[in-house]
Amino acid sequence: MASLSELLPCAAIRLDIAAADWRSAVRVAGELLVTQGVSTDAYTDEMIGNLEENGPYVVVAPGLALVHARPSPAVRRTGLAWVRPAEPVVFGHATNDPVTLVVALAAADSGAHTAAMAALAGLLADPDAEAALRAAPTPQAVHRLLDARESGGGQLPRSGPAVQRILTVCGNGVGTSLFLKNTLERVLERWGWDRHVTVEATDTVSARGKASGAAAVLTSREIAGLLGDLGVPVRVVANFTSEKEVDAVLRDTYDV
Repeated sequence: MASLSELLPCAAIRLDIAAADWRSAVRVAGELLVTQGVSTDAYTDEMIGNLEENGPYVVVAPGLALVHARPSPAVRRTGLAWVRPAEPVVFGHATNDPVTLVVALAAADSGAHTAAMAALAGLLADPDAEAALRAAPTPQAVHRLLDARESGGGQLPRSGPAVQRILTVCGNGVGTSLFLKNTLERVLERWGWDRHVTVEATDTVSARGKASGAAAVLTSREIAGLLGDLGVPVRVVANFTSEKEVDAVLRDTYDV
């Protein structure tokens, strides 16, 4: 399984680019994916279409947008692009705007990039690592930090069978939901509940069929509105990398 630094080479990193709006920022990221042979121009249009259809749920944390679309024929292989706008960009998110870092994900399937997403989520949840990445002066400096700090992890160890399941949901089930899954698993591990609760990242369509077997659904405000009543608690998380916020949501869900 490819590591984070392998999926994001220096050539796929652009810093301090001019972007008039969120579409411009996404197009720059998409161009980097195309240049690296990761995807075609059609995938860039699909990323923009995903935002137009589902709203700015991809702004998973203050200042951070993880833009992506579903795996499609427009994706040639799994890869990432990293774009830092010269000026903050408004995506329309109620709490996490403006965006100062855009990470684009093109996934060839639903599984090859999970470890890399877990590594990236862990890095950006670490205040020191996040600050260093945001302040990195060159693409080479960004890449060195990723290479040095990524955990390469993904799945947390479990010492017994899980008895409940929580769904983390995004529009496509391959990007932002994995960020939230990683944060939730870290909280569950800290609680000592990781042996009792399993977490599954999924998309909006699949979530409707899987919800009946879940204890709860965690997602963004935009996606919660699309899901409607699933018959189980649907909890909104604004910052997908915040263990403090996810901890509070979990306590509310289980009345702890």
